[in-house]
Amino acid sequence: MPEANKHPLAPLTADEINLMRHVLTDAGLVSEHTRYSYVMLREPAKNDVLAYERGETPLPRREIGALLTDLLTSVVVETVTCLSTRTVVLQRVVDTSREGWGPLLDEDFPRAMEIVKADPTWLAALARRGVTDPGHVWAAPATPGYFGYADEVGRRVYRVIAFYRENAGDLFWSNPIPGLVAHVDIDTGEVLRVVEGDATEIPAESGNYFDPAVRGPERTTLKPISVTQPEGPSFTFEDDVLAWENWKVRVGFNGREALTLHQISFTDGPTVRPIVYRASVSEMVVNYGDPEPTQAWINYFDAGEFQFGRLANSLKLGCDCVGEILYLDAVVVDDFGNPQTIPQAICIHEEDAGILWKHNDPFAGTADTRRNRRLVISTFLTVGNYDYGFYWYLYLDGAIELETKATGIVFMVGVGEQGNEFTTPMASKLGAPVHQHHFGVRLDMTVDGTLNNVDEEQVARIPVSNANPWGNAFGRTRTRLMTENQAKRTADMNQGTVWRVSSAERVNRFGEPTAYVLHPEGKPVLLAADDSFIRPRAEFAAHHLWVTQYERDELWAAGYTVNQHPGGAGLPDYVRGDRDLDAQDLVLWHTFGLTHFPRPEDWPVMPVDTAGFVLKPDGFFDRNPTLDVPATKPASSTSCHAAPLESGADRHCEGPL
Repeated sequence: MPEANKHPLAPLTADEINLMRHVLTDAGLVSEHTRYSYVMLREPAKNDVLAYERGETPLPRREIGALLTDLLTSVVVETVTCLSTRTVVLQRVVDTSREGWGPLLDEDFPRAMEIVKADPTWLAALARRGVTDPGHVWAAPATPGYFGYADEVGRRVYRVIAFYRENAGDLFWSNPIPGLVAHVDIDTGEVLRVVEGDATEIPAESGNYFDPAVRGPERTTLKPISVTQPEGPSFTFEDDVLAWENWKVRVGFNGREALTLHQISFTDGPTVRPIVYRASVSEMVVNYGDPEPTQAWINYFDAGEFQFGRLANSLKLGCDCVGEILYLDAVVVDDFGNPQTIPQAICIHEEDAGILWKHNDPFAGTADTRRNRRLVISTFLTVGNYDYGFYWYLYLDGAIELETKATGIVFMVGVGEQGNEFTTPMASKLGAPVHQHHFGVRLDMTVDGTLNNVDEEQVARIPVSNANPWGNAFGRTRTRLMTENQAKRTADMNQGTVWRVSSAERVNRFGEPTAYVLHPEGKPVLLAADDSFIRPRAEFAAHHLWVTQYERDELWAAGYTVNQHPGGAGLPDYVRGDRDLDAQDLVLWHTFGLTHFPRPEDWPVMPVDTAGFVLKPDGFFDRNPTLDVPATKPASSTSCHAAPLESGADRHCEGPL
């Protein structure tokens, strides 16, 4: 049973997962052929949680959602189990022909390899590429997307791609077997078709960056950098709540989204002020832009099709995180409904963030400098060839930032000597297709309460007039987003587009609604054609911003069951009713990401590339909230700036001279 004093948003425990499995089994929903996906806490409605915290209502029921797939019958069932009553409170059969399937299963990898290696058509295609021993082939199943193949509807299908590896431990990503993909029904074991392209020669250049012959001798010129906090960290962590300076945030994790942050608040004097109720990466799509028939289908939804959280790394001190670290384990669920612990899946630490504020005033004879720092909450996960880091930053001045870090091995394809315009040459007969990484972040906002508004702000040039006789003035426009369809927005960075989330209940000392502003990077949205197959499936990535009224179970930018879904789920479906956004409980959905034209420098392993956004207070505080931050104590008896003022340099970090 759930613990009596457990907070409604506390992450699931192994005991709770085991109880769910027993309840589902007792209800006759589980057999030896059943596989589990999307096992997550079904969080209570926001108002119920807030009422419980105010002491107005009892503890909400503890519920777990799960997707069950029967491999024998191909029946998929969405379930919700109430742990408080030990009953199944939702049982819905998913129409896989219209709604798609759950994510791939671990056992599908060896199964796919077994299927293609027994198929004579596929083996003949291998032989045409000079491979006569399939023991040197790594065949990997990839989610197929949706491309209108009638014989794939209602069947659990994969695209199986192949790589050559001489030895079992080789990094095979740099040796794709070109011009070859098999369409496989993973349940029946049938190869539906083998698609071939013109390229037939396997790239031979090694991409094994562990090999000294590839990487060369390591440099010896880098001196150590030591990050220490001799008095320990400034944060505390208790009952899943992280407290640092004026911040409080509840830390969560699940097998689909990975890291989640809940109830982010800032203590302003005697008042705890809410800002974001829940923040997570709802979905991510990687759409490839090579139209070759053996590559044109590649578009992966890494959260919905692969389950981010189950792919999280166990982080290591000095490698993934540096400094005084707090690690948190994460509990996820395997395909058989068993809890699995990922040790050290979350890393929490502080780090220096440069100058917070500074002023040197020779006229007043003063010099003042404060250093900034930030609290870092991060996780790293590996999806096939790519590795992604998600770094949430909380700053002393009230800013919130998400930075994603993409690294790993760029996806490679075999090409002819000439290559093609949609791939970058990386080595002889080896190319990397152009692609995009789009992250869909869900931000359930509570700026000083649950009733908020959203305005789009843009800069505005002002013509010469009596009010602007010199023509130097400029201003900005502010447009209230009143309905969900109006709130589908694309940022124009030449216009400085930002989105202001303001309270409908509280004003600052100037009489203006308190607010936080979302600052987008404004990089390209989904570039696939409007009538492409991927567009309706990844519609969330066609705009930088969507805004919806809060609804308990509207969590997925591309829908609940993403794999092989024909499109229209998630945000396009959520906004179909065009609900009112004026002074409502609002959720922001922000799309950001990378348009990656690979570089030769990205091979054989890719240096980190970053994307993200920042939420900044704008009228949320009445003045700079960091005036009370103390100066950094010098490491020695010398002052921070030893040169005399007359020479143009500060003598000290703070105070009158």
